[in-house]
Amino acid sequence: MQYGFTEILQLLGALGVFLFGMKVMSDALLKLAGNKMRSILAKMTSNRFLGIITGFLITSVIQSSSATTLMVVSFSNAGLLTLTESISVIMGANIGTTITAWLITILGFKVSMSAIALPLVGFGFAFTFAKKEKTQNIGSFIIGFALIFIGLQFLKEAMPDIKNNPEILSFLSRYTDLGYVSILIFLLIGTVLTVVIQSSSATMALTLIMTAEGWIPFEMAAAMVLGENIGTTITANLAAIVANYRAKQTARAHLIFNIIGVIWMLALFYPFLKFVSWLSIQFGSDSPYLSAAAIPVAISLFHTTFNIINTFLLVWFVKPIAKIVERIIPKRADETKTIEEPKFLTNNALKYPETAIATLIKESKYLFKNAVFEIVAHALNIHREDIKSDLKLKKLIKKSNILFETDIRELYSTKIKHIYGEIIKFATKAQSTLSLTENQNKEIAEIKTANRRMVEVIKDVNELSRNIGLYLNSENEYIKKEYDKLRKKVAKVLRVIYLFRTEKDNDRYYKILKKLKEKARENKHTDNLEIDNLIRKDLITVDMASSLVNDNDNVNDMVKNLIIVAELLYGKKDSILENDIKKAPMQ
Repeated sequence: MQYGFTEILQLLGALGVFLFGMKVMSDALLKLAGNKMRSILAKMTSNRFLGIITGFLITSVIQSSSATTLMVVSFSNAGLLTLTESISVIMGANIGTTITAWLITILGFKVSMSAIALPLVGFGFAFTFAKKEKTQNIGSFIIGFALIFIGLQFLKEAMPDIKNNPEILSFLSRYTDLGYVSILIFLLIGTVLTVVIQSSSATMALTLIMTAEGWIPFEMAAAMVLGENIGTTITANLAAIVANYRAKQTARAHLIFNIIGVIWMLALFYPFLKFVSWLSIQFGSDSPYLSAAAIPVAISLFHTTFNIINTFLLVWFVKPIAKIVERIIPKRADETKTIEEPKFLTNNALKYPETAIATLIKESKYLFKNAVFEIVAHALNIHREDIKSDLKLKKLIKKSNILFETDIRELYSTKIKHIYGEIIKFATKAQSTLSLTENQNKEIAEIKTANRRMVEVIKDVNELSRNIGLYLNSENEYIKKEYDKLRKKVAKVLRVIYLFRTEKDNDRYYKILKKLKEKARENKHTDNLEIDNLIRKDLITVDMASSLVNDNDNVNDMVKNLIIVAELLYGKKDSILENDIKKAPMQ
């Protein structure tokens, strides 16, 4: 046998060139079309068929099913895609990945690209000197595309020749003549190779070369392709290890979908191969059973027809597959993380602008509807459930006369301060590391503004809470009545915001919020006149008046800030970024 250690190193080097070419090309395509593809992924998945088209389109454009599935896992992790939407996109990605096999077959075997591949590298390299990033990425794409076929040519040359190494053929014949056992052996080889190399395209290239060189027959090559279909799911499952339950469900769905396809294909293996052989002849190729040169085309045809048929068989069972996955990976209770720590901010969410923004919104909403809502309600000595109820506000304020002894500063330190800091840090990191559009940058800026306003609300309510405790059951009915009016004003805003963010038809509540915000702007002057009247009539003391004036201003500021937060996080009706002077957050 004339194949030693040096030849093995050459084979590994050729595989490395091929993989590097795939990576360079895929990365360049992601930079060229990534934003558009992610935008399509976030919008075009309203039903399973649109999801399949989206998955096919994205994978065809970026030439990497692994990149598509990783994108889907990240979007699921951020809550941008539901499990059923994710499954349909993955189904489309399985069809899209067959384009790569056809490129290798047609340009690597039918047409000799090796003659122009090296000049293409030089041509593409010239583009990398351009000032425009888009032109540089086009150059990288050309280089990657050329390197794929240079690597493919090296692979062909590094693969041992059967004529000069008959021992290899005799060794392989021991495993190719065992019937279904042989199919299972080569299916396992295809799976292991894909898991190790982390590229189904590279394994497909190896399979096609092995068939073209006469190493393995058509049946064994088809079995390896089935193994590659299972092996390619490992990338998404590895990425999901550190993600939340949604991402894990998506990754398992990918695995289950591909395993189901392999199972039914094994049951119909030989009849299906005959069908593919007949198709090959119809397309003008020779039978893969009679000519080794015809096998690459037949394998590409097998890969495509299998994935298309598998998708259109299982598309009707997306919901049952989702239920199976939900049983395997159940929804985790939120109690695993306390409110003092961020619930959604993860490094995985910083991969794409869409997932970063979605995560920031989820974290901010969670902070607002839990910590901020709770602290403000308790500062008013009102239970949250009462604010959410239909109880009239006048009765609500009247019955809420038991002092809560709420320590606002302590609650801010334990429930808000750390999360606020992490949100700002995450948002700033997203703005500095991700390639954002003008609108995306603006959206992150608005999220930061919303969080800053939340902190301002807590600062204002801290001042208010002390005096509410002092005058809640005061013997002076006038000061008690004034503070009840302040409590009622804030409680009304909290209730309308609750309805605004929970009711489907929320336009009505949005209009009420706009009126309340405008009223808060006007109230400072009119409310102060009422306080002046109480002082003139000697109905309240000077100390009471001083507290009341300050708290009246604080309440009007709170109302405006609470409404701005609601508009920024839930409304998106107007741009709320105002140029007024911001208060410093509570230290």
